[in-house]
Amino acid sequence: MGVGLVDITAKRAALTPNRIAFEHALTGATLTYAQLEDRAARGAAVLAAHGVEREDRVAILCRNRVEFFELMFACAKIGAIYVPLNWRAPAGELQPVMADCTPKVLIYGAEDAEPALTIGDGVRSIALDGEYETLLAAHAPLVTDAQWRDDAIWTLIYTSGTTGTPKGVIQTMQMSAVNAFHVAHAFGLVGGDTTLNFLPLFHTAGIQLVTLPTLIAGGTVILMPAFDEARALELMPRLDVFFGVPAVYQQLALHPAFNGADLARVRAWGCGGAPLADVLVERYAAKGVRVCNGYGMTETGPTAFIAAPEDALLKIGSVGKPQMLLEVRIVDASDVEVATGETGEIWMRGPGLTPGYWKRPDETAKAITKDGWLKSGDIGRVDADGCYYVAGRIKEMYISGAENVYPAEIENVLARHPSVLEAAIVGVPDEKWGEVGHAFILLRPDAAPLAAAEVIQFCRANLAGYKAPKHVTFVDEFPRTPAGKIKKHLLAPEPNAPSR
Repeated sequence: MGVGLVDITAKRAALTPNRIAFEHALTGATLTYAQLEDRAARGAAVLAAHGVEREDRVAILCRNRVEFFELMFACAKIGAIYVPLNWRAPAGELQPVMADCTPKVLIYGAEDAEPALTIGDGVRSIALDGEYETLLAAHAPLVTDAQWRDDAIWTLIYTSGTTGTPKGVIQTMQMSAVNAFHVAHAFGLVGGDTTLNFLPLFHTAGIQLVTLPTLIAGGTVILMPAFDEARALELMPRLDVFFGVPAVYQQLALHPAFNGADLARVRAWGCGGAPLADVLVERYAAKGVRVCNGYGMTETGPTAFIAAPEDALLKIGSVGKPQMLLEVRIVDASDVEVATGETGEIWMRGPGLTPGYWKRPDETAKAITKDGWLKSGDIGRVDADGCYYVAGRIKEMYISGAENVYPAEIENVLARHPSVLEAAIVGVPDEKWGEVGHAFILLRPDAAPLAAAEVIQFCRANLAGYKAPKHVTFVDEFPRTPAGKIKKHLLAPEPNAPSR
């Protein structure tokens, strides 16, 4: 047995029963830890009455709401496996996930009733905005074991990914314990801290960064049904820890209230999901904010790296050093560790990593070596000070004229152009050079007209010639994962696509 968890809500109710666990960002309604424990224990009784037993799957399709966490803890109490479903996905995409995890019960919110009823044919269902409250009131709190097995599967997080078919990533109790330790260590998280939850809950960041660690510590989570930059800026004077993806930091910075916003109370600022552009790091620094880039995966629980505040501006672009319970190595194509400063694949090992993918032993064997190293599929390097840099997915790298090209480097440069809000680079075939870059550009809302030739010239002025894209397409929006990553495989790399 390794590091595990005790029943979180029961323990918190014993330690700090009257402290506020959740507050609704729009209505101000609150829930104490004692109330959270009572509802979670009643929720466990409801699930048990619906035939849910240990290791049975319970699927949920809903927006950000307190009931999501009540039921997550309810599943933990009886050893059931919680499966958050992507409410952004159509029913056609959710049906294969349902077939893969075979849930015994499907729980859904009113906004998602239509797809839920489509995908839930033949599965027992519970409507959060209908019978749920009646069922809670009708059941006494279920008494369960206070100790949770460290190797027990708590959730299955289906990765939306940027290149492939969704897979159910196994998340254990031990992973949550290790992640909470890493978050507390990196952000100085303590009881009484307040954070904001707005990232979608079908993604690991919505649960683990930093809501669950805050609840374990005894802090308060202000829960926002969907991200609202104006309300988020209003709440900043009450927050101690803030975590977002680059798209969130971009939205905040573009809001008219940003320049006058009071950000002084927030002690720790974290960013993950994708690299935060240098220009945004500098924009926040001008307001006295040090945004610390981090790196992790659903498979790592997710917290793996977080830059220290003292390095946030000295080493812009770095994701910092590996967290306490994590080993890291950078290896070449032959799985041999490379020298400091050289580029290779990031491998990780430690107690906070997934044991594998749900019902996919072949995929698990491909991703995790026999001695426990997770092959991230990401390219990175480490400098002489032990700080790591992530250049992007191995599959995104392309070779132009025998030179390796990493899209993240070009995207970072393009983010500095005054008219460019965001850029994505994709390698496409080329008769002369083998592959060249195709730039997809999202302009700023009030940007002056920009020609493709200007984009290419800007890159040539700031990068080696072979890194400059040969093709440019302007887009109105990007297809994205829940973490804000651009789904590059959905960008049609057509060299002759029209530019404007």
